[in-house]
Amino acid sequence: MSVLAFDLGASSGRAVLGLLHDSRMEIREVHRFSNNPVFAGEHMHWDILRILHEMKQGLLRTKQAGERVSSVGIDSWAVDFGILGKDGELLGNPYHYRDTQTNGVMEEVLNKIPAERIFQKTGIQFLPFNTIYQLAALKKRDSYLLREGAHLLMIPDLLRYFLTGEKQHEFTNATTTQLFNPVMNDWDRELIKQIGIPEEWFGPIVSPGTEVGMLRSEVTKELGIRPVPFIAVAEHDTGSAIAAVPATDGPFAYLSCGTWSLMGTEVDAPIINEQTLASNFTNEGGVGHTYRLLKNIMGLWIFQETIREWEREGHDVNYDKLLHLAEQAVPFQHFIDPDHSMFLPAGNMTTRIQEYCVKTNQRPPQTQGEIIRCILESLAMKYRYVYELTEQVSEQSFSGLHMVGGGIHNHLLCKWTASALGKPVYAGPVEASAIGNIIVQWINEGVFSSLTEARKAVKESFPVLTYEPENAEAWKEAYFEYVKYTNLAAYV
Repeated sequence: MSVLAFDLGASSGRAVLGLLHDSRMEIREVHRFSNNPVFAGEHMHWDILRILHEMKQGLLRTKQAGERVSSVGIDSWAVDFGILGKDGELLGNPYHYRDTQTNGVMEEVLNKIPAERIFQKTGIQFLPFNTIYQLAALKKRDSYLLREGAHLLMIPDLLRYFLTGEKQHEFTNATTTQLFNPVMNDWDRELIKQIGIPEEWFGPIVSPGTEVGMLRSEVTKELGIRPVPFIAVAEHDTGSAIAAVPATDGPFAYLSCGTWSLMGTEVDAPIINEQTLASNFTNEGGVGHTYRLLKNIMGLWIFQETIREWEREGHDVNYDKLLHLAEQAVPFQHFIDPDHSMFLPAGNMTTRIQEYCVKTNQRPPQTQGEIIRCILESLAMKYRYVYELTEQVSEQSFSGLHMVGGGIHNHLLCKWTASALGKPVYAGPVEASAIGNIIVQWINEGVFSSLTEARKAVKESFPVLTYEPENAEAWKEAYFEYVKYTNLAAYV
């Protein structure tokens, strides 16, 4: 029995087949494509029709591979959306969450609606690019989209609409908008009104595992393929990734590691109180009516941007060589807070790292090895900070950390994270988002009776590497230096 997962990231997308052999899972990539944002005038957009074209190529290559899939699912990044007009046509390319349109908007909204009120209603972390602030930015500049729009769809919902003609909002992605009320289990209409956005833009919300339409006839004729049902999986890619965490006992801590890092734990109900507000935690929907109590961390974005910067400057950049240089550099010499606002925009990352160190009375890193070591050590330290904070706000204790996602290819980051935590790191599976997408489709089809059973199959089907702490005492001492230079509070 095979299913097809479209796993769309902020830099690339993939079509991945899920196959089952006597309860052991196998995945096979049938198509991969780049997903590059496009600058048009002053704004940064997603090339949504190019993504749609590449998804069609994925469907076509699946057919050419001789596979007759029983269903299809889509997952992607969160917060971004497209707006349909009254005739069902897309009104313009969706904005990229790093577009400058939201600069200063979150602060303006919070002056109008107290942060405590928004958090009480939504339980969602305050990030300047959240959907609520993107919509407030449209309202602020009196965008034509407000006059002509009739329906808002998040990125996976929008692509699914193109392919099926059906409009539904999927639960896990809806919760990331900061417009969903988990107590009401619906859109918070009062909050939507206060932002000044038409209520009718927000339609019914469906749970992961719901069948949400068939591949439309125009597409089946275009590609010469048969109709196939689409399943609303956990359409936020982090929701899919956490569904694939191979944890089978007790409460667990996870880190979905890629361009962004998302660390937290799985809970039965959102935790909305003064402590989670003060710590800027978020409560995002998960599979099986669970919630993901987590915190966003900048992740490997700084590392990736630094490499892109060196490539643009014509330097010979070799990934393995950079990690070797970092490993050879003197430890614990330079620290940054990856979540500082100065690291959010693209470009000039080396200069920003050096400026941060100067401002915090540290010697700035100079060589490539020093810079990469600074980034990765600082990420490992920030992971410890959020790990301990997660234990505190969830009132749980964890024996180690499950790391999933493409970031676990970075063996130094995994090794240093274990050392920073003083606890083991279980790294795997790499393709967690695609695997989570696939298992939700199989739960819908009755292949697995529950998420617990599916996670056991993941554990038996994909390799997991264990990293044990090294030089724990040295890392512990360095951690207190880290929280001093970054002006964070130590949770020990």
